[in-house]
Amino acid sequence: MKLKKQFITYDKGDEHITVSTGGSGFNGMIRGNKTAGTIIEMLKKETTRDEIVDAMFEQFDAPKEVIAADVDKIIEKLRGINALEE
Repeated sequence: MKLKKQFITYDKGDEHITVSTGGSGFNGMIRGNKTAGTIIEMLKKETTRDEIVDAMFEQFDAPKEVIAADVDKIIEKLRGINALEE
């Protein structure tokens, strides 16, 4: 899966912003924390859910189950706005 090219991202300190540039069926922006931003940034290239979970586990000091739940939550939100190519 991969973030669609119609979405651009911007890191603003502790906040991560994802904006639709049109053509995706979603008009607006998504604001998220650094964790969400890290997940979304990984989705800029073709990747899998498990690859994201493994990379996050290496980067953050948290139980793998918690990381997996966070990843699933962000992926589902992105699916909900048609932001992912799958």
